[in-house]
Amino acid sequence: MSSQVRGGTRWKRFALVMVPSIAATAAVGVGLAQGALAASFSVSGQDFKVSADKLDGDDLIQYGSVAKGKGLDGKDAAHPVTISGFRHAEITNMCQSLVTPIPGIGNITMKLQTGNKGRPAVAENIYLDVAELDTDATFTDLDIGVAVGAAGGTKEHPTAPQAGTVANGALFAQRAKKAVLTDVKQKAWATTAGTFTLPDLKLRLLSGDQPCYKDSDVK
Repeated sequence: MSSQVRGGTRWKRFALVMVPSIAATAAVGVGLAQGALAASFSVSGQDFKVSADKLDGDDLIQYGSVAKGKGLDGKDAAHPVTISGFRHAEITNMCQSLVTPIPGIGNITMKLQTGNKGRPAVAENIYLDVAELDTDATFTDLDIGVAVGAAGGTKEHPTAPQAGTVANGALFAQRAKKAVLTDVKQKAWATTAGTFTLPDLKLRLLSGDQPCYKDSDVK
């Protein structure tokens, strides 16, 4: 018996946290006050940019959390994020970049490119700690407003929340059997994956500010 499709809606520039901003901020604030939110590792003091022509993911789970780490000033820092988890994802024409200022030299861009010769990058059990996302999105079998503690980890919805990132199992989450994102531009603090296969990988250090996309490219 085929499952009923409750999703399939396309949303331009979908921020992936469909709750009012005031409520989302309040939930994050409560989590920080309780000291209950934590990433699976301490993140660096720099976010990075990722672009892709397409991300085709299975068994999506999304919810708000906080990535904790250090700022570039060496002080403790906490960054509100949307965690997007996929059981399986294929990413076409992926680019990842990080611009770092080097004293006496100037900006140096580390740029990674993969999945652009007919073979997409493939990730299993991947979690993305996203700060900003601009994309076109299509969801299939979408459930919005699920309690994060009940959103995954079952046979029907196998992607469970990432360990150590949930303050309260009753908080807001959403899930979908499939999510297809096109023209992806995102800023993230962390990515973790069980396995990540990167065909035709190219890693370059470039002089100056040469990110995967510029902020002015996002309309």
